Amino acid sequence: MGQELRTEQLSLDFLRVCEAAAIAAARTMGQGDRKYSDHVAVEAMRDVMYTVPMHGRIVIGEGERDEAPMLYIGEEVGHRAEADGVCEEHPEVDIAVDPLEGTNLCALGANNAIAVLAAAERGGLLNAPDIYMDKIVVGPSSRGAVDIDAPVKENLKNIARRLGRDIEDLTVIVLDRKRHKKLIDEVRAAGARIRLISDGDLSAGISAAVAGTNIHAVMGIGGAPEGVITAAAMRCLNGEIQARLVFDPDRLGVDRDKIPDREKVLGRLKEMGISNPDKVYDTNDLAPGKKIIFAATGVTDGSLLRGVRFFGAGKRTHSLVMTTEARLIRFIDTVHVEGGLDTVIRF
Repeated sequence: MGQELRTEQLSLDFLRVCEAAAIAAARTMGQGDRKYSDHVAVEAMRDVMYTVPMHGRIVIGEGERDEAPMLYIGEEVGHRAEADGVCEEHPEVDIAVDPLEGTNLCALGANNAIAVLAAAERGGLLNAPDIYMDKIVVGPSSRGAVDIDAPVKENLKNIARRLGRDIEDLTVIVLDRKRHKKLIDEVRAAGARIRLISDGDLSAGISAAVAGTNIHAVMGIGGAPEGVITAAAMRCLNGEIQARLVFDPDRLGVDRDKIPDREKVLGRLKEMGISNPDKVYDTNDLAPGKKIIFAATGVTDGSLLRGVRFFGAGKRTHSLVMTTEARLIRFIDTVHVEGGLDTVIRF
């Protein structure tokens, strides 16, 4: 057994991990090559991850070993992870990463690209498959007021009631996808406003849980791994996510030959310990850990985080770091100084 997970120190280590990924990705911002942007973010995140004093295990990452050479599911990370045996003196940590959430956003120079990481003690994060997931995300005021199986209008009525406003005053974020046509029509018919986004429902979920962003809910189908990381953030922010795995091509609006065979998916779920593919997951199902750490650094400017800014003698990053244990939510503005003693620091 390793040491007990101490979130205060590890949260600052994970801050360094996210900053490195964000800086690397930001250097490719606007160059139009989403794969390259993602590649450099993964490399930078992994390099710094191996300096963190822990016995870490990737539970949500860049895919299985044969599909991704770095930060793959099951990879052991930490500054002694490559040594023989388990690092007894270090805590055992499960880690979910998205080195660049919003690869297209970064490639196009659009808003809300972030580097993000969630961590917990062993077993503290659901090992979610890389398939789709239907989600609804709300902030603390609306926690307990929504039901993923309820009609859209009913959920919006309940959110509005909790917030003491009219449905017409609500703003809902939805990914701009063909599969969401019915959802978009229902939200508009109910009277709420919609903000359509091209990518980045994880960043959107965080915005929905923070007062003052003018985002009141996120609805629709996105990635399951992002759902788990969102749940980790909700645990820290007192928000709520409800979700259900989706692999029905009719609901996804895609041809059947463009998604994995259902039986193959069900077999994979069983291997991952998911016996009921139709289960509705709540926040605690997706992120059940007692000690959760969430860290994110802006790559491009967004509603919560500013993007990386470069200047002659260094760069500046803006990050969010949260833990369930200390109940601290930190917005961290960091100037990374390069150069000698005569360097001029700009704030």
